[in-house]
Amino acid sequence: DMTALAYAPIAAEPRALIAERLDAIERDHDVRLLFAIESGSRAWGFPSPDSDYDVRFVYVHRPEWYLSIEQRRDVIELPIEGDLDINGWDLRKALALLLKPNPVLLEWLRSPIVYRADGEAMVKLLDLAEKTAHRRPSAYHYLHLCRGQYRRFIEDQDRVKLKKYFYALRPALALMWLRRHPNRALPMNFAELRAGLDLPAGLSAFLDEMLARKARSRELGEGPRLVVLDALIEEEMARAERALPGNAPATPDLAAEADTLFRDLVCENRKGGRT
Repeated sequence: DMTALAYAPIAAEPRALIAERLDAIERDHDVRLLFAIESGSRAWGFPSPDSDYDVRFVYVHRPEWYLSIEQRRDVIELPIEGDLDINGWDLRKALALLLKPNPVLLEWLRSPIVYRADGEAMVKLLDLAEKTAHRRPSAYHYLHLCRGQYRRFIEDQDRVKLKKYFYALRPALALMWLRRHPNRALPMNFAELRAGLDLPAGLSAFLDEMLARKARSRELGEGPRLVVLDALIEEEMARAERALPGNAPATPDLAAEADTLFRDLVCENRKGGRT
């Protein structure tokens, strides 16, 4: 069942360890986490047994932290520890990137694996994100990802590591989604992405087999180039490259709304307030 596989829960032991690290971040840095999510292959829906836990979060300091003449660090990064990769952004940094807009933050807010969340804050952040002109930056983002993976691991190779196809195919399907569904939110998860694209039955069956193998094994091994996947990836990159030139849509002025949200969330974290 690929749907069940896509949403396989994080096991109790790593989830408890992640919770412990997140508690330590709040305590050691005197911050409140607005959300913490999984951002890597586990959230995408094609993990291997030894896949890292790519935990990403957005946090907020107390008001007085922001009232300083010092230029202060706006990221928190823990040293990579085994298969734990944990880091996050300060709220002010996150909002500034969101307004660009930044497709990465949009993905974080749509992750199907949530370790910790202030649900109300996430809804407000996602609402603001949806108002940005994010379709074109998203297309650039996924085209860049797709092109990079394809050129580095597939394009000039006679034989390829088969798992690398997933890292090129996911952004290719994201480009297809953006083209076919201009008014629908782009899913982060591979299974949801596929379900909304009506891929040929033969291709879907092949992907099911590959996903099941990837979930069981650290390595899928090498094999000859897969003509059907090459054609799909190359076509979506070519379509995106043709569609992107031209005038970008005007970016709505959301600075005042972002400022209000920033102040509200910071003020909730004042001494004596929410913790």
